Amino acid sequence: MQRRELLKLAGATALATLPKLGAAAPLKEIRLDYAYYSPTSLVLRRFGWLEEAFREDGASVKWVLSAGSNRALEYLNGNSIDIGSSAGLAALLAKANGNPITTPYIFSRPEWTALVVRKDSPIRTLADLKGKKIAATKGTDPYLFLLRALASAGIKRSDIEHVGLQHADGRAALEQGKVDAWAGLDPHMAASELEGGSRLLYRNVAFNTYGFLNVREDFLAANPQAVAKVIKGYEKARAWLRANPGEGARILAEEAKVSLPVALLQIKLRSDFSNPQPSSEHVKALQLAAPILHAERLVKADTDIARVIGALVDTRFAQPYIVRA
Repeated sequence: MQRRELLKLAGATALATLPKLGAAAPLKEIRLDYAYYSPTSLVLRRFGWLEEAFREDGASVKWVLSAGSNRALEYLNGNSIDIGSSAGLAALLAKANGNPITTPYIFSRPEWTALVVRKDSPIRTLADLKGKKIAATKGTDPYLFLLRALASAGIKRSDIEHVGLQHADGRAALEQGKVDAWAGLDPHMAASELEGGSRLLYRNVAFNTYGFLNVREDFLAANPQAVAKVIKGYEKARAWLRANPGEGARILAEEAKVSLPVALLQIKLRSDFSNPQPSSEHVKALQLAAPILHAERLVKADTDIARVIGALVDTRFAQPYIVRA
């Protein structure tokens, strides 16, 4: 057999063994998280709009509660969910360390940039935190905010005693006097203020890196229409929430088991739902925050953060589905 015929036969055999492109199995289930720091997800889950949207495709919707960005990102990395919500800097940290995610949508700008102390605490400034016990959930923006806040005051991570607790446990530890301060987030932080008398020691909204709706890269590549459908659902919930903040607060209060005043504080005064389209605004927030990742050796020294940000933030996918106010 001539060489040309052998090559032709080998090529045909190889093609026959390759998976058929575009022949992915129909989606049977889509797995998403919901979180108390994302009221939009609570509204979407409460009204069943995604269930209606996917029913016509013969697919079901599975909801998984994320107690914090760390949990959402763990679920994504472990292929337990397809789409999950986290803080922007936490998503960047995860992406830099190998979590294969991309962010096509911003669910809100929540409140998670404050340090909390008890009402009777003698701590008055960031400098007073030296040598103190501070609770924060590793892998989340409150923890990364803590590091940035300390750095802004010339305080090293080694100058404090970090106590790793999930958000709700951090609040409890603070109010019980087991820690001196807590890097919190709403609704737990709002509840601690209104119901426990806690006060904000330091707040800096400029350090906020927004709420990122992250998708596993492989899921987005295989199911772009499903992701588009989810974003449309989030947009429907966002529009409803902006038009009905009081009712949205009632849903949050019921789901998170907090009082209505706490939920109203979170939704009406400390959450911004105005800009869901990933843009230069969100990229800049990550660029400003990113140095703390190298400074605290949370990523490898040779990590190209600019490249990671570019790979994480998708500024194009959601554009056709965003509802313009």
